[in-house]
Amino acid sequence: MDLTEHCIHSDVLAQGDLLTVKRDKVQLANGNTSQREYVTHPGAVVIVPILTNGNIVLERQFRYPLHQVFIELPAGKIDPNEDVLTTGQRELLEETGYSASDWVKLGIQHPCIGYSNEVIHIFLARNLSAGNSKRDADELLEVFELSLDDCLNMAVSGKITDSKTIVALFLVEKYLHQHAQSL
Repeated sequence: MDLTEHCIHSDVLAQGDLLTVKRDKVQLANGNTSQREYVTHPGAVVIVPILTNGNIVLERQFRYPLHQVFIELPAGKIDPNEDVLTTGQRELLEETGYSASDWVKLGIQHPCIGYSNEVIHIFLARNLSAGNSKRDADELLEVFELSLDDCLNMAVSGKITDSKTIVALFLVEKYLHQHAQSL
């Protein structure tokens, strides 16, 4: 069954530096028309940095839309024409001061399929080297580390609620379990 919807007309409702809000008139697969409002996003990368002691590098960061501090993995938006691995390497260094020599792509996530086209690329970063962070002037965060088990328990108990972080943690747990013999 073909469920594809086709754009008849598109309007930009709002344009910001990061996001665009659109409203499209669409033709449905059954021939009817409807409208879809959605946000366009440049995409992002989330990184699961694992230290030699097995701990995960995390961040505490205030997120304005929900007016609270969240525990997250390092992440950031993809710049125009930037390779996703380059984004991950840049964001890891900028936010945490770490660089990594071993990168594994774990997958992708579509966090808001009902109202956004955002895609988040998920990477595991190992063989970390400490350095100095290069945060943007408006980027205030606290970097800390926890064991993977503690991270997963915090996700299950609701202490970590950020979806990209939760998905990435469970994907890295699965990856590490499957590749335990090669570590």
